[in-house]
Amino acid sequence: MSSNVLEKFAKKLNSIRETRGLSQEELAFLCGIDRTYIGRIERLERNPSLVVLQKIADGLGISLIELLTFD
Repeated sequence: MSSNVLEKFAKKLNSIRETRGLSQEELAFLCGIDRTYIGRIERLERNPSLVVLQKIADGLGISLIELLTFD
C-alpha cells in the first residue's frame, strides 16, 4: 500500500513540475532542498518526510493538502 502512495506522489510531483516548466534542479532550489533529492523522489528511491513535503509545497506555492491529494 505505501509504495502505491509513493508512486502516486511521485507522479503528481513530476506532473506539477513539468507543467510549470521546472527542472528538478530548479524545483529543488525553490524548495531549499538538495538538487538530487527531487529526482530520487520521482524515481521512488526516497520516501520524503513531512518536513520535506512541506518544503516542496511551499516551493510550489501550494498547500500541503493540495500536494497530497491524488486523483
